Amino acid sequence: MRYSKLLTRSGLTVAAAAALPLVLAGPAASGPGISVSTTGSTVSVTTTACAQLNGSWGTASLLAADQSNFSQGRQAALSGTGSGQSAAWSGVGSGTHTVIVMCSNGTTAGTQSIIVSPADPPSPSPSVAASPSPSLGVMGGIGGSSTDYGTVTLVAGGALVGTGLVATVWYLRRRNKPDRF
Repeated sequence: MRYSKLLTRSGLTVAAAAALPLVLAGPAASGPGISVSTTGSTVSVTTTACAQLNGSWGTASLLAADQSNFSQGRQAALSGTGSGQSAAWSGVGSGTHTVIVMCSNGTTAGTQSIIVSPADPPSPSPSVAASPSPSLGVMGGIGGSSTDYGTVTLVAGGALVGTGLVATVWYLRRRNKPDRF
């Protein structure tokens, strides 16, 4: 009894694992001979399953998420040759859509769901704005000073630096020869 429950559970697990890829591919799996693709906001379908009847290959319908049957969708006539037929829709909004292809003899060639991505926002183009040039040139200095000092301030600063240099030279000379003034 215990082994039969174990085998039953194992069998169910294996069956579920085998069916998982089929379930995941469910709505995106295409019918026989139908292929749906999207480029931006354009959706196109191709098929080889339809035969020409009374000059018509058939009709394809693009259904939005809230539409449920063929007649509610945007319909486009299939065009092409005996080796392949196609239809396309432009300006399709983003979201999940379903494409159904009906051949002219009334059979369904296939059904496939496709996701249309939202359009990327236009990237801003780089703009070059003229920046105002400094009126006094680059202001350098300790502490990133950017103030323009007047002539009196500069002369006073230069005098202090010069006085400091003269005092340093006098001190060093006097230190070497103490008997000198």
